[in-house]
Amino acid sequence: MTKVDARDLQTNETDDRGRIYLGTEYANKRVTVAVVDVESDHPDEDELAAAYREASEGAEELAEEWNGVSDEVWDGLNE
Repeated sequence: MTKVDARDLQTNETDDRGRIYLGTEYANKRVTVAVVDVESDHPDEDELAAAYREASEGAEELAEEWNGVSDEVWDGLNE
């Protein structure tokens, strides 16, 4: 197995088809590439679920507050 020096590792962005441009220094050469880590710009399902729950709870609290204020206003108009 080939040992790799950590200073030789590079992080590159892929294009919209998942391709990475290595550079002209690798033209016409056989290159072996290992994917060590993949990061996504998109939140994962757990993050989305947590955000949805938080937004839902916030909406319920806001609706309850609005109900109380609305009742007070209507009561005030009836006086």
